[in-house]
Amino acid sequence: MLRARAWVMAVLLGAYLPPVPAEAAPLTLEEALATADAPHPQNRIAAAELAMARADETLAASRNDLTVNFSGALRSGRPTLGPDRWTADNEGRLTLSKPLYDFGRTARSVDAARAEVMARQEQLLNVRDQRRIAIMARFFEVLLADMRYTADNEYMAVAYVSWDDGRKRFEAGELPRAELARLESRYQEIKLRHDEDERQERLTRERLADAMNQPGQLAAELVRPKLADNDISLPGYDQLLPVAFAHNRGIRVLDARVAAARQHIAAARAEGNPRVDLEVSGGDFSRRTVSRDYASGGLVVTWPLYTGREIDARVARARAEEEKLLAEREALRRSVADALLDTLTEIAWLRASALPAAHQAGQYRDLALERARAEYDMEYRTNLGNAMADIQAASLLRAELEYRLALALARLSALTGQSLAASAAMPEGDKP
Repeated sequence: MLRARAWVMAVLLGAYLPPVPAEAAPLTLEEALATADAPHPQNRIAAAELAMARADETLAASRNDLTVNFSGALRSGRPTLGPDRWTADNEGRLTLSKPLYDFGRTARSVDAARAEVMARQEQLLNVRDQRRIAIMARFFEVLLADMRYTADNEYMAVAYVSWDDGRKRFEAGELPRAELARLESRYQEIKLRHDEDERQERLTRERLADAMNQPGQLAAELVRPKLADNDISLPGYDQLLPVAFAHNRGIRVLDARVAAARQHIAAARAEGNPRVDLEVSGGDFSRRTVSRDYASGGLVVTWPLYTGREIDARVARARAEEEKLLAEREALRRSVADALLDTLTEIAWLRASALPAAHQAGQYRDLALERARAEYDMEYRTNLGNAMADIQAASLLRAELEYRLALALARLSALTGQSLAASAAMPEGDKP
């Protein structure tokens, strides 16, 4: 009798399975992470900022470029001597100018722009690292949503069978109405949770598709990763902290921007320096006079003798920008130090406590399932469904902890700016 009802429940619950695109191939974590360099809006923003920084570098260097200008005029004039009439006085001139030396103006501006380019390059890499972590997190969310759906599916089947048995016993006068209401309430509670799991299966797939820059392309099936790095050995906090300060992408961005701000200070001060240009020109005139040069060349010296408060204001602004960036860098260093300690302690807790406890709980559920199967075969008890559901719940817990550990290790890699293999190669120190 119980076997028949279980078969009916399997058929009924099949209607709850969410539709997925049948033509989609199983998606691996490696394939998902490979999309981190796709033109996602975050990547495009970082790439555009890098392109602007490179344009600024070219613009700063262009101050030393050769320039060629043409000037011309069509006019007429009446001389004070000679015939009293208007005569043409047209002219055309070609001028070549090349800066020779500006006492550090251009060099400082180019250095500042180049430092900004380095900052934007680091920022682009930082965005890629964060995108990989986001994709990994979304990938795990889909896997967990599927497992949660399966576990609650088992619980709902058990609750339905219990409620169905209760109705028959109530009709036979063997069960009070209050107990029947409790069984129905339990079933409806699990069904509500099951329906929310179904919704989360769809939502998590949407989020994964967006993270992969493939909106609307939902993955039907995901391959559970092996996560070999979860067992990798790591050095202690004291060994990793200087590595993080030296290689963290965010800190390196601010290091480059601080260097750029200091070059901006030097460039602003250099605005008061003289400059020497080479200038060559040649032209022709419709009215020839002894005072006009048809070809000329020479060195032109420009020396700002008084510029008011302009240079002082530029220097003050550049210094304020430097101070702001120094404060941001110090705040980020503290944040990185806290995040590093938090991540390492989380990894240690997951490895030493959470995962062993989950593993032990899983072994207990396995034994309980075997006992339930034996009792089911002997027709002494009917709790096989609960035991199977508990196995799914235990698997879900282990998966949650394994994925949490994998994400913590990915964050550690991003914090230190290097791979886990490089971290493992460092000498181990005191654990956090």
